[in-house]
Order: sequence, then C-alpha cells, then structure tokens
Amino acid sequence: MTNQDIVLQFYQAFDDRQIEQAVDLLAPNFVGHLAGMPAPLDKARFQQFGLSFDMAFSQGKHCFDQVIVADDNVVTCGMFTAIHSGNFQGLPPTGKPISLSIMHIDRVENGQIVEHWGQGDALGLMQQLGIVFLPGPKLLLPVLKNTTAKLFKTSPQS
Repeated sequence: MTNQDIVLQFYQAFDDRQIEQAVDLLAPNFVGHLAGMPAPLDKARFQQFGLSFDMAFSQGKHCFDQVIVADDNVVTCGMFTAIHSGNFQGLPPTGKPISLSIMHIDRVENGQIVEHWGQGDALGLMQQLGIVFLPGPKLLLPVLKNTTAKLFKTSPQS
C-alpha cells in the first residue's frame, strides 16, 4: 500500500464513521498539529478531538481536489462538508450544512501516519454556524466613527 493509499484510507474511515479504523492508521508516536490548538496533540488527544468533531458534525465527507505526494509526505487539499447535528464547542446543534476549505500534510513511516498538520477555515465555519465576531474595544470606536460618517455623508450636488 502506498503512502497516498494510507492517508486516503484514513480520511475515508473518518468519513465512514469508523474512528477506530482511522486511529489504527496512526503510529503510537503520532503527533498532530492543528491550527488554533495551543500545543500538538498525541494520538489519544487527536482521537478525542476527532470523536468530538464526529459527534458534532454528521454526514462528514472529505473531497480532495489535490493530492500531492512528496517523499513520505502526502498533502491533501479540498473541502469538508457535513451537517452540524451535535454540540460543538458549546454551540448547540443548528442543523445547518457546513462546507469548509481544508489542507492537510500527513507524514507516513512504516505504513502508519506519524505526523499530521491540519488547517481548516475556522472563521468560515463559525460564520456558517451563525457566530458573529465583533471588533474589540480598540477597533470598535474607529469602526463606529467611520460608519457614522458614511451614514451622514451628503451626496454630491448636481
């Protein structure tokens, strides 16, 4: 089995909700680096993260537009789609479909994934779930001034 086959089998197992089968493809010394996480995850913490994501989003599907193999690295770029059907980071299920851009780099050694680097469009995901981000105090006043100025700006005289 090629490194590409191993990595694609990992994502297919996740999509098929066969989390144990996916985890079996991870080496005992696995390390996962996820954007937004303060520290790398070991195999057990990565499995816990995967399970929580799986519980929050049903009908998950990875669709890769590009798969690039370079030595022992497999890069996958594409989209992840699902339905928000469970609690996610304190947000109750919305029933909304989500679609987010993803990019992963997985390093394979001896038939197992030993390292994962994952990036997903977290801001886009939050927006799709209806979470609105507000500017912080330092930006709020300039934004309000700019908006107010635009509202009261007079149109040019003809």
